[in-house]
Amino acid sequence: MLKDRIEATFGSVEALIEKLKAESVGHFASGWGWLVLEGDELKVTSLHDADTPLVYPGMKPLLTIDVWEHAYYVDYRNARPDYVTALLAKAINWEFVGQNLDGAGASRADQG
Repeated sequence: MLKDRIEATFGSVEALIEKLKAESVGHFASGWGWLVLEGDELKVTSLHDADTPLVYPGMKPLLTIDVWEHAYYVDYRNARPDYVTALLAKAINWEFVGQNLDGAGASRADQG
């Protein structure tokens, strides 16, 4: 179960959210904040520009946060922290994130 894994790795869901926020807000320039499964371990990271966990052996994407300026500028201007806070509080489908623990998230994310 996702919640159990989050609590084992980060201590609490709230701690994970704070770590995701810090990583995403602190990411320099354009890119993505990520929650990934690397091997059997949950990790928070960020990648630049169009880079993706899919190209790294053993890294499976679970959740991504778009921190390209186009994702938030219209509504938040330069307030990336406010955007990330709102996104994490209101727009995450944790059930979908949990499904991605099976490593097949990329196929589910294809909205073709």
